[in-house]
Amino acid sequence: MEISNEVRQELLKAQRTEITEYHVYKNIADLMPEEENRRIIKEIGEDEKRHYEIWKGYTGVEVKPNRLQIWLYTAISKVIGFTFGFKLMELGEEKAQVNYQKIEDAIPEASDVIKDEDEHEDKLLQMLDEERLLYAGSVVLGLNDALVELTGALAGLTLAFRDVNIIALSGLVTGIAASLSMGASEYLSTSSEETEKHPVKAAVITGIAYIITVALLILPYLIFDNVFLCLGIALATSVVIIALFNFYTSVARDEPFGKSFFRMAGLSLSVAALSFFLGYFIRQWFGVEI
Repeated sequence: MEISNEVRQELLKAQRTEITEYHVYKNIADLMPEEENRRIIKEIGEDEKRHYEIWKGYTGVEVKPNRLQIWLYTAISKVIGFTFGFKLMELGEEKAQVNYQKIEDAIPEASDVIKDEDEHEDKLLQMLDEERLLYAGSVVLGLNDALVELTGALAGLTLAFRDVNIIALSGLVTGIAASLSMGASEYLSTSSEETEKHPVKAAVITGIAYIITVALLILPYLIFDNVFLCLGIALATSVVIIALFNFYTSVARDEPFGKSFFRMAGLSLSVAALSFFLGYFIRQWFGVEI
């Protein structure tokens, strides 16, 4: 079958996508602890290789995989989780499906490939139930409370004291105490629920998420001398943390990014703004000068 140059270029792109994903699935399958999951991932990988051979039959060209993407998706799956790594890769594949649809009229097999890709997504959704996602709620609790409480506290302390050392010390003490409190609350909450989460593990994860957030927000006060610069960096850091975590959950759980991000960021920054002005008025009311 003769194909146009435009279709040929799209097929070459599709070839590279398919052979790249074949190697990613192959690498990750070797890391999967469960035998059944490993079998499913290998099957999906073999389908990707078969798709590559279909496109090769029309182009007559061997295409090398994208080594950078192979390394990146494999590393992300190892570090952040298989669910996130697979779904991030599937997002890229969805964009490639648009190319398949463009060539569907010219090449009959394109419709079968699109069907296969949809089946891959269904298989992954049924298979992937990672512990990381199970405890995502505990991470959200730790992050959200730390961001809201500590950005508010730092904003208030910044105008109340205007001394980086006192602010850092006060914020650190407040953060450590709050992390222990949040961990205990998560333990009691999880213990009273019917869930697969282990109460102690949920408590530890909540506390760790809280204290890491505290450390990142206080860090500018340990580096710089200008309190307002430190506050600005702390607020910017909080927005970055919110964006990164919401991006993770939006990909891993197929949830909309914007709504959750703006809700968390708006809440955190609103509390910080209110606390900032409260710190000023309290300073004036008590006549505190440090």
